[in-house]
Amino acid sequence: MSEKTGLDNITYDILSSLGKDAEFLYDTVDKYIRDAENANTPELVELWKTIRNERQKHVDMLKDALEKRFTTNKTTS
Repeated sequence: MSEKTGLDNITYDILSSLGKDAEFLYDTVDKYIRDAENANTPELVELWKTIRNERQKHVDMLKDALEKRFTTNKTTS
């Protein structure tokens, strides 16, 4: 467990990755899609939408992993 955060490395890694993907989803990707739309580049609009969907899957996977860690830690504590 890290003395700096009070989190074990695995939990920190999950939270860090979750934060990065969530920030991309909620702050960045929609701007990229609008930029591609404004530039009339439908292939890039589709690319960014595909990336957004994949990142959402990553967020869902990371949330599940985090929930499992807390559930497992509660039952073993």
